[in-house]
Amino acid sequence: MVQIYTGNGKGKTTAAIGQAVRAAGAGIKVGFYQFLKGGKFHVSEEKVLGSTKNIYYMRFKEQSPIFDKKARGNDFLIRVREDLDVVCDDIINKGYGLIVLDELTHLINLKLADERQIIEMIDKRPKGLEVVITGRSASKGLIKMADLVTEMKEVKHPYKSGVKARKGIEF
Repeated sequence: MVQIYTGNGKGKTTAAIGQAVRAAGAGIKVGFYQFLKGGKFHVSEEKVLGSTKNIYYMRFKEQSPIFDKKARGNDFLIRVREDLDVVCDDIINKGYGLIVLDELTHLINLKLADERQIIEMIDKRPKGLEVVITGRSASKGLIKMADLVTEMKEVKHPYKSGVKARKGIEF
């Protein structure tokens, strides 16, 4: 099955981490890949995911162009596509039972990857491989392909009141 956690509310990555931990605890081999969360920005989950039995964790080096205006251009695009090649190869060859593609929707939204190519990559997965995709604004094609789509809807967020993102809570 393919699961998508999307929407403008908080909790997409958190839900995917929970799914990965649950699967790993059940003895399922998990691949957890984070896109566009690189740079100097560190995410707290990497400590736990990177040291949990049955979870292979990879945070790619590229930072989102939304936060890093220098993260644009041909070299950046080439690196993102190389990251996708790694994931595509791992989907086929690593024997995962679950793969998480955190912030994958942004690759399509920012035109760093073609929706059709992403769908083809997922369609080539081995039988029984569960896929979890996260990120805002999941494309229509991804939603159509998915078996489960959960939309996180922001009703109220402390950021709107000036509260900065907190380590261990938002990142």
